[in-house]
Order: sequence, then C-alpha cells, then structure tokens
Amino acid sequence: ERTLFASSHQMPLYPGTGAAHETGAHDNVLNAPLAPMTGSAEMRRAWGDIILPALDDFAPELVIISAGFDAHASDPLANLNWTEEDFAWVTSAICEVAAVHAGGRVVSTLEGGYDLEALAASAAAHVIALKEQYG
Repeated sequence: ERTLFASSHQMPLYPGTGAAHETGAHDNVLNAPLAPMTGSAEMRRAWGDIILPALDDFAPELVIISAGFDAHASDPLANLNWTEEDFAWVTSAICEVAAVHAGGRVVSTLEGGYDLEALAASAAAHVIALKEQYG
C-alpha cells in the first residue's frame, strides 16, 4: 500500500508490459516507457519530468534501486543508448530524493547488463555516484 514502483524501460520489448497506462492493482506502479534508440536527452527528460517528481511527491522512507544496465548503448539485450554518465546522473538524482525524504536510505541491487565492458563501466559509475552522495 505504501509502495511505489517506478521504471523506465524500452517498450516494446519482452514481456510486452510496462505501458504508461499500466499502474498496477493498487495504482502504485509508474511506468515511463522509452522508445527504442532513446538516448540521454529523452531518458533524462522522462526521469526529470515524470519519475523524479512522482518519487518526490511519494516521499519514500526507503529507496531500493534495481540497477539494470542493459539500457547501455553497447548492451545487446535492449536498443537504448544510455551512457555511463546517464546511469551516474539518474543515481545521483534518486539519491537526492532519498536524502530529502528517506534519511539517505538507499539499497541498490544489480539487475542486468550483458555487455561485460559496458556493465563494468556503468556499475562503476553507479557506485561512484552512490559514494559521492554518501561518502
């Protein structure tokens, strides 16, 4: 009931769910689907205009990041064009909301990323952004 699930992801892509109108049984799912080949500007706009304001309004007591790096431009699974800098940016932005509402409580788990070099670079950028926020 006091849970918000927010996601940006390529659509269409398997399993075919995640449309913006799909809000879950408890109206607590926020999907920001991205078209194939979406790059930095569009991704940051989706997060800045849709997800981050909703997260701020929700005022979470804990933020759990399921860090999927398959949106990287080099990843073979999806067809998105994110960079390591994009992952660092979104991590920092999420941490800023967590600092305001959750006392900085953030848990991060690795979800995906299938190009090992891109995965390593993206995960490193993510961890550095976490470290910059929390020391």
